[in-house]
Amino acid sequence: MASFKKYLLLLCVLAGQSVFAQYRTDVSLEQLYDSPQVTSLKSYVSDICNPENKGRKAGSEGEKKVAYYLYDAFEKAGVDLLYGREGDLFGIQSEGDTLLSRNVAAFIPGSDEQLRHRYIVIAARMDNLGSYTMQVDGKAQEVIYPGANGNASGLASLLALAKHISDTRIDFRKSILFVAFGASCESFAGSWYFLNRSFPSVKDIDLMINLDMLGLGSKGFYAYTASNRDLNKALEATSRDLQPVKPTLVAQEDYPSDHRAFYAAEIPSVWFHSGRYSQHNTPRDTPDILDWEQMELQLEYIYNFVRDQASYVEKIDFVEPEVVEQSPKNEAIYAYYDCDVPPAFLGSTRIDKFMQEWVYRYVKYPESAVAEGVQGTVHVNFVVEKDGSVSQVKVVRSLDPRLDQAAQDVVEISPKWKAARLHGQKVRSSLTIPIEFRLIKK
Repeated sequence: MASFKKYLLLLCVLAGQSVFAQYRTDVSLEQLYDSPQVTSLKSYVSDICNPENKGRKAGSEGEKKVAYYLYDAFEKAGVDLLYGREGDLFGIQSEGDTLLSRNVAAFIPGSDEQLRHRYIVIAARMDNLGSYTMQVDGKAQEVIYPGANGNASGLASLLALAKHISDTRIDFRKSILFVAFGASCESFAGSWYFLNRSFPSVKDIDLMINLDMLGLGSKGFYAYTASNRDLNKALEATSRDLQPVKPTLVAQEDYPSDHRAFYAAEIPSVWFHSGRYSQHNTPRDTPDILDWEQMELQLEYIYNFVRDQASYVEKIDFVEPEVVEQSPKNEAIYAYYDCDVPPAFLGSTRIDKFMQEWVYRYVKYPESAVAEGVQGTVHVNFVVEKDGSVSQVKVVRSLDPRLDQAAQDVVEISPKWKAARLHGQKVRSSLTIPIEFRLIKK
């Protein structure tokens, strides 16, 4: 009898352990219902937005840590790395200093012997605004720009696509390149460097797909193609099949991004994104604002679109841009990169000439913003008229109302430029510049 009681007691203890094991304290109830894809996306975004990365400012230790993380994640996904673990290094000039940034790239060779020498580039920007120090009750406090939607969401989607395509690589006849661009917030330096200094087979890139700010799908899922008719038809062809979600084709570019460099190289490019959002470029851009289920559905559509394009022998033609805007005189405005001769400031067509000789010499940093430690980058778009005057100045990537106004003011009082030319004729041209407000430590 005593032996039976001991046996019964043992069963009760084991049963108690079994029941206890069913309950986990390291995850929320919501997470228990996440799909494997959503779980991966959450993990990627959390790691990329880790406060230790301090907003992954271009050239910072945080950006380098994220580059290492991406390298390891690509390797784990079973794709080949194009560069070593340090990435493809490049330097950029910023306020007299040289910042060292890097691109991280991986690839999957195409399964077709004839088509594997043609490429589809899937890319996402890696850096964000970093952090700044402000005074709170007389104490220094660091404020970080996590950039969960801009652009941890795109990087997470890039890694998820790499894993999915790697697992089904036989379906992809063309080679797929996955690239995380460094220093994107610094005038898209990483994408420019990739196309102009690094990748030797630019002419063999059939298509570029840009993943930037994809995390708020409940507000919309959009595809911007710069009005490339053939590319629009390709997207519509994929959308005709049964899809969990379909993008809305838009003719307006909500924010500038890395697709611009590819467009300048006359490579058909599509930017997938989820539209404008109030937390953009603020410390409130945190993982809790992301819509994970919508991200998963968007990924399925993008995967199907890539698979379709990797199967087609035909190449999408690069189509000349349609008119960006019409003036009252019905005169077209052309994008900076679409002109045969870009507009010139003080005899130079290099935008950095305008930045150094005018913008950073005369821009006024609002004292109240300095006192509060507000810093970052404002993107301003403007038109250079046929007579060289500057018009239609507007902020297209906001930071703070005071800094927005300061950036707009310095452009509006710009001296005259030399007008752009297209087919030998003067034309109106449009360009966007990043104006950085940075506090100098004393």
